[in-house]
Amino acid sequence: MSSSTTSAPSPGTQEPPPAPPPRRRTRSPSPTGWRRALRKDWQLYSLAVLPLLFFLVFRYLPMIGNVIAFRRFEPGGSILGEYWVGLRYVEMFLSDPTFWQVFRNTLWIGGLTLVFCFPVPIVLALLLNEVRRRSLKRFVQSVSYLPHFLSIVIVAGITMQMLATDGPVNHILGWFGHDPVRFIQEPDWFRTIYVGSEIWQTAGWGTILYLAALTTIDEDLYEAARIDGANRWRQIWHVTLPGIRPTMITLLILNIGTFLAVGFEKVLLLYNPLTYPTADVISTYLYRTGVESNSFSYAAAIGLFEAVIGLVLITSANQLSRRTVGTSLW
Repeated sequence: MSSSTTSAPSPGTQEPPPAPPPRRRTRSPSPTGWRRALRKDWQLYSLAVLPLLFFLVFRYLPMIGNVIAFRRFEPGGSILGEYWVGLRYVEMFLSDPTFWQVFRNTLWIGGLTLVFCFPVPIVLALLLNEVRRRSLKRFVQSVSYLPHFLSIVIVAGITMQMLATDGPVNHILGWFGHDPVRFIQEPDWFRTIYVGSEIWQTAGWGTILYLAALTTIDEDLYEAARIDGANRWRQIWHVTLPGIRPTMITLLILNIGTFLAVGFEKVLLLYNPLTYPTADVISTYLYRTGVESNSFSYAAAIGLFEAVIGLVLITSANQLSRRTVGTSLW
């Protein structure tokens, strides 16, 4: 009968001490992520200093001046107004029939510009993407890009010369037996003239972003569509347009945000007192009210109202795009 025996330690031999529990490693204090990135790439971040200063000086600091929409401002007095008047100027422009006429004109011109000027670059980019001759493609791109680099003063001057009573357009109409049309003096023609000149000036330049987005589409998708028997129209509808949809949504949200900010310079150069009923927009009305009439507080109240509407529009468009399409600006 065997029995297990435990050997006792020999005299003079000590048992090893128990191992201590593992201690957690204490991380040495290190800079946060943005500090580490700033130290590593400070040369690149330094390039953003001037743009940030520009926006700070010319975009954010002037927001302080919006306080004169609720204070009485007098030229030569305090830059933030003399005394508090509350919502007096807001009530003034809300009860002013001229303001509502200007507001309707802004909605009309902004809506027509959005409807016609937004899809034209997309269509032009799709057409250029189908062109196989590189020489023809470059020529069309150069011709369509050129108006963007012209000054608005030059664009307005060309438009007025073309549509003058003795201009080329009326000469062509005269060949067909039509009497000369006073395009510049007729209020009904102003919106057509503005939107047409805007398309001519911005369509070519707007195709750059869409052409860049088209290059990111995988060619295997087109190959799979051709194997499935899709023609060119089907490929555009099911492959090309979904591929550039994020770019389209982003630009649409930005355009909606500037919906009420109709081009001040072009309207100011093209309109005249005869076309005020259809041509006068919020920006030109602010110019005449604030600068020419010295009603700065009244103009600031209208400008603040326009900014609030623009903020609501761009926020609503972004939320709607996020919920319906799944793509948003932020």
